[in-house]
Order: sequence, then structure tokens, then C-alpha cells
Amino acid sequence: MSQRIRSNKAKRSRGLTYLWIAVLAVSIFLLIYFEQTSLLYILATLGVTVLLVIVATADLGQSEQSAEAAVRMPDSSSLQSGVKARK
Repeated sequence: MSQRIRSNKAKRSRGLTYLWIAVLAVSIFLLIYFEQTSLLYILATLGVTVLLVIVATADLGQSEQSAEAAVRMPDSSSLQSGVKARK
């Protein structure tokens, strides 16, 4: 039962994503057609800024986990030589 619910939710989410893509594509086409390049330039700048903020926050969230994993993992060169890993 739960797999069916997850499947329907994924399909609905995928359809919503395709709808967003279509709406954005039509709006960009209309902005170009009506020669609203100044508005298109502002929206593109804001879009890139939002994307950079998302990437920056995602990277900061993963850096703590990466540092912990690096401490736990032994040095690969020490595994081959039989020498204990440095801490």
C-alpha cells in the first residue's frame, strides 16, 4: 500500500515539474517575442543569484559530514604498506 502511495506521489511531482518547465519556457519565449530584454536580464540575474545561494548552502551542509568521514576512514597508502594510519 505504501509503495503505491509513493509511486503516485512521484508521478504527481514529476507532472508538476513538467508543468513548471512549460510555464517558464512559454514566459521566456513571450519576453523575447515582445522584446522585454531588460526584464529578462533582471530575471536571469536573480535566477543565477538564487542558484548560487542554493549551491553555497548545500555545500556548507555537506562539509561537516565530509570532515567526519575523512577522520574515520584510514589512509589508503597505510592500508597497502601495513603501517598504521595517522590521526
